[in-house]
Amino acid sequence: MVQTPDCQQRVVIKIGSSSLTSRHGEISQRKLEKLTTEIVNLKDAGFDVVLVSSGAVAAGYRKLGCSERPRTLPEKQAAASIGQGLLMESYSKQFLSHGYVASQILITKSDFLDERRYKNVRNTLNVLLDRGIVPIVNENDTVTINRLKFGDNDTLSAKVAGLIDAEMLIMLSDIDGLYNTDPLKNSQAKKMDLVTAITPEIEAAAGSSSSSVGTGGMRSKIEAAKIAMASGITTFLGNAAKPNIVRDACLGKAQGTYFKCLERTMHLNQKKKWIAFNSGPEGEIVIDQEAQKLIADGRSFLLRGISQVNGQFKSGAVIRVLNLNGDEIGLGVVKMSSKELTRFLDSESNCSRSFTTIIEWDNFVYHLDLSRFIEVTS
Repeated sequence: MVQTPDCQQRVVIKIGSSSLTSRHGEISQRKLEKLTTEIVNLKDAGFDVVLVSSGAVAAGYRKLGCSERPRTLPEKQAAASIGQGLLMESYSKQFLSHGYVASQILITKSDFLDERRYKNVRNTLNVLLDRGIVPIVNENDTVTINRLKFGDNDTLSAKVAGLIDAEMLIMLSDIDGLYNTDPLKNSQAKKMDLVTAITPEIEAAAGSSSSSVGTGGMRSKIEAAKIAMASGITTFLGNAAKPNIVRDACLGKAQGTYFKCLERTMHLNQKKKWIAFNSGPEGEIVIDQEAQKLIADGRSFLLRGISQVNGQFKSGAVIRVLNLNGDEIGLGVVKMSSKELTRFLDSESNCSRSFTTIIEWDNFVYHLDLSRFIEVTS
C-alpha cells in the first residue's frame, strides 16, 4: 500500500504507448491491468490522480487494416478514432472493477491557447477530482491539425500538471530514466538519479524515441520536465514495467530519474502559468534599458519605455518583450493595442500618458526568474 499523504495530493501520471501495447501493437491487458492497479492503490491512499494516456493510435491502427503505425495524418486520425474507444473501454472496466469511475477528456492545443477555455478545462478537472473520478486525458488526435497539436503527451502531461496544481508528475515509458548519453549506443552510459537544472548538457544527452509505437522521445520528456519544474512540480521518469513503480515514485525511492528544483520554488500562479506555457504570443515590443531595469526590480511596464512595436495585436493579448539586443526577456498581457502603441511612438509629444502602465507585473512572466532553476528556450 502507498503511504497516505498528510494532505490531499494531486499526481499526474503519463503512460506512453509502448507501456500499454503488445509487440503486435494491440492493447496489452496485462500491462494495462498492472498500471491501473497501481493507480487504484494511490486512489485508495487518498491521492487525486489524473491519467494522461497515450495508446489510441497504437491501439487502433491494426484494426484499421494497417500493418504498421500510420504515417499520414488522415490515417493516424482514423486509427485514433478506433483506438480511443478501445482504450477507454479497457480503462473503464479496470477502474470499475475496483470501484472507481473513469472519465475521458479529449483536448487540443487551442483549448489551452484561449484563456477562457483553459479555465474551463481546469474547472472540469477540479469537479471530477473532487468527486473521486479518475480523469483520463488525451489529445484529440481524431480532429487535431499539426499546427494545433501539443506534439506529444509528455508536453501535454506537464501542462495538465500545472493546470491542476499537481504536486508530482510521473512519466512512465519503456526507459529506465535519463542517461548522460544514449544507452542504446553506449554501454558505458550512466543513469542520472537526480536532475536539478535542465542545462545544455542535459539536452544534448537526450536521444530519440526507442519505440516504434510512440511519438515522444527523450527530448520531449526533457521539455516536459522544464515546464513542470517552472511550476514547482517534481517530475519522475521511469520504466512502467518495474514492479510498484507508481508507489515508489511517489515515495521518492523509485529507480529512475527525478527532476527537482532545490532552490526556492517560484510557485507561478495560474495566470502566469497560462502566460508562460500556453498563451501563444501575438506580437512583440522592444523596451529600452531603463524599462529593463524597472522589470529587474519587479516594477510594471510604462508606456515611455517602449522603443519599437512589432506585429499586430489587440489590447489584452499576450506579447513577447524584447530588449534592445533583440533578446526575449519575458511574456506579458498588454493593456493597449499595437495601433495605440504605434500611435504613441509616432507622436512627438511627451505627455502624461508616457507614465501609463501597459503591462502589469502580475501579468508578466520574466524569463530571468525562470532561468534561476531551468534553462529557458524561446
